[in-house]
Amino acid sequence: MTNINTLSHDTAGHPTHELALSILEGLSSSPKFLPSRLFYDDKGSDLFTQIMALEEYYPTRCETEILTDHAEAIASYLGSDSFNLVELGCGDGAKTIILLNELLKKKTNFNYVPLDISKAAIEFLVENLKKEYGKIPFQVEGLVAEYFQGLSWLTANASKKNMVMFLGGNIGNMNRAMSMRFLRHLWHSLNDGDVVLIGFDLKKDLDVLYNAYNDSKGITKEFNFNVLDRINETLDGNFDRSKFQHQGLYNIQTGAMESYLISQEAQKVRIGELDKEFSFKPWEALHLEYSYKYLKSDIEELASSTGFEIKDNFTDKQNYFVDSLWQVKK
Repeated sequence: MTNINTLSHDTAGHPTHELALSILEGLSSSPKFLPSRLFYDDKGSDLFTQIMALEEYYPTRCETEILTDHAEAIASYLGSDSFNLVELGCGDGAKTIILLNELLKKKTNFNYVPLDISKAAIEFLVENLKKEYGKIPFQVEGLVAEYFQGLSWLTANASKKNMVMFLGGNIGNMNRAMSMRFLRHLWHSLNDGDVVLIGFDLKKDLDVLYNAYNDSKGITKEFNFNVLDRINETLDGNFDRSKFQHQGLYNIQTGAMESYLISQEAQKVRIGELDKEFSFKPWEALHLEYSYKYLKSDIEELASSTGFEIKDNFTDKQNYFVDSLWQVKK
């Protein structure tokens, strides 16, 4: 049985007060920024699926290797009791199916709860599950929601054990303060003994990082420009894509890849929903995303600081990426 419940009302084509305020805050700041959650409308989710298939974009390949090699070990932490397998930011499900197959092989009783801000992404995932299994052999309870809304759902459905998956290095889109807040919120939403599998992108050769965020096919560039399209369509903006240039850079001080759209000339952008104009100077940068990279010592500190105990770390053969399995301690 498959259900898709919508908890979020902030989807493309439906302007919201909260979204408009986020844009107002970001474009009024110095330096200017836009919230990275703007990436993931339906088109953005589709573009990110294309990014994951790129040769330069190693995280998907590395994490697929990890799950293929270690699915049995990961599943062993779940025991035989019925549980919720909750995935934050579900993607196309290709990596998740590896673990789902392991759980089915063990005849484990579980509900799969994919959570994503894009309803189309969850629907696409469900179609992929149908292609894989025909009749899906487990309960799917899709949630269209922001992460924190989904975590509130967890709190209200806490009668079962939970395993929460936050794969793909998505934790890296948050700075340290944000990630600490997110992880502590996650801890509060779970029960003692629940487990979390989090993907962390490790620090590595800078050329590898640069190529991953500036791919030769220009899909990452289009992914970034889609943010401007979304504002134009959702909030009656008049961003002109031709007046901006995309760039992904590594900040050696913070340890993060940073994505920017850079204004190539002096210009004014109007957001109709805000009834306000914003001025850009020539070569002024508009920040869109952080993607922090980690040392294993950073991961250990994050876990211990937010109430988790690391049970195991699973890495790929190149040591580019780690899926870290944590347990809630209360």
